[in-house]
Amino acid sequence: MEKRELGKTGLKVSAVGFGASPLGHVFGDVPLSVAIAAVRRALDLGINFFDTSPYYGGTVSETVLGQCFKAIGVPRDRIIVSTKCGRYSEGFDFSAERVTRSIDESLSRLDLDYVDILHCHDIEFVSLDQIVNETIPALQKIKEQGKARFIGITGLPLSIYTYVLDRVPPGSIDVILSYCHFGINDSTLVDLIPYLKSKGVGVISASPLSMGLLTDSGPPAWHPASDELKSACKLAAEHCRKKGKQITKIAMQYSLLNKDISTVLVGMNSPTQVEENVAAALELSSSVIDKELLNELENILGTVKNQTWPSGIQQS
Repeated sequence: MEKRELGKTGLKVSAVGFGASPLGHVFGDVPLSVAIAAVRRALDLGINFFDTSPYYGGTVSETVLGQCFKAIGVPRDRIIVSTKCGRYSEGFDFSAERVTRSIDESLSRLDLDYVDILHCHDIEFVSLDQIVNETIPALQKIKEQGKARFIGITGLPLSIYTYVLDRVPPGSIDVILSYCHFGINDSTLVDLIPYLKSKGVGVISASPLSMGLLTDSGPPAWHPASDELKSACKLAAEHCRKKGKQITKIAMQYSLLNKDISTVLVGMNSPTQVEENVAAALELSSSVIDKELLNELENILGTVKNQTWPSGIQQS
């Protein structure tokens, strides 16, 4: 598994990262034995980056991931762990008091002394000025205490990153985690990369399948995409099936093409899912992506290319 530098952190993360939200039973029940087997398989195949949040499954994801690490007995220096703060099953709270308490709760659930990255989770749902003036300074103190090595911010609208990074002291944010903006249907994250590099910020991309849009089974009923976008993605999936191909595989491979994106987070809940994602990555490293199929898919998705959906509050 290829390892990539994450900004200026000095961390070398696997090109494919293990998204642990499914371990919180977000998409259905996952027995602990299966969760352990999935994490063990990921480690065996060279995945070293694991991402969770207290929001996933109402803290269950963190707890289960911690149980997996303990059951496997993985050395701490073999894993890079990120969790989040500010978003919880009961709502959003980015106050200094809450995020300071949050990291202690997360470390207890994960059974770790520190996390490698602590992200502010989905910051577009609150005032970005609060993130700048209250939350990030609180996370700096957490970093100084050794409870988190690096600080990140996450959210859907790309405009949140420039707003915050232009207003915090240089070097106070180490990474960003963007989702649904580097895939076959939406590659707008690429336009932001030169700016992020200029700020010395590492880039993590999540949801290469666009929260289920780029799958054979299609997105969940609650998916916020427009009907037009859902229909186009359904046509793209059908086109792949007719050619005996899997849209999930080419979507995964596309998401790994840009080396400026250090790792691509994918939700995984079984050894089989781990193996499929790693196989797609390894195939790409030894050959090239199916450019003919990719061009055909880009034509099908042309009218909806880079179409996104609203998320968060209107920032003044």
